Amino acid sequence: VKMLWYPVRDGDPRAVALYRRHYSCRDPKVDLCRYGFSGKGESMVLLTLDCLALFCWRLVKGEGVNCSVFHNESSLLSSELVKEADELAYVRWPGERHYTYVNSKKIRSTNPGACFMFAGWRKCGVSKGGLIILEKCY
Repeated sequence: VKMLWYPVRDGDPRAVALYRRHYSCRDPKVDLCRYGFSGKGESMVLLTLDCLALFCWRLVKGEGVNCSVFHNESSLLSSELVKEADELAYVRWPGERHYTYVNSKKIRSTNPGACFMFAGWRKCGVSKGGLIILEKCY
């Protein structure tokens, strides 16, 4: 592990600032510093040292570990950030499937999910709502 990430608590103001700029942020008026943004259950919130990238894992029983947020404003390669976040999640939840949803209509990339695929993930379907499902299985 290269140590690109460090863990912070859910609701850390630096993480909240990045989360508010992610397309999945539903209500920017909610006090996310107080209540957090990772959702119910066990989670891991990661920031880069420069606080310009955010990754959030959430354990979903019976499904695996969900990347609920990945937002990179840094100069670091997104695929490298995903690889290291994978390693950290594997240490915490060994053997669990890693998965995420990508809304291709809300991102600028012409190849939605490319950074995950360069990190060894694969497309495995589309959700009922039209989101691309990506996964990495161990």
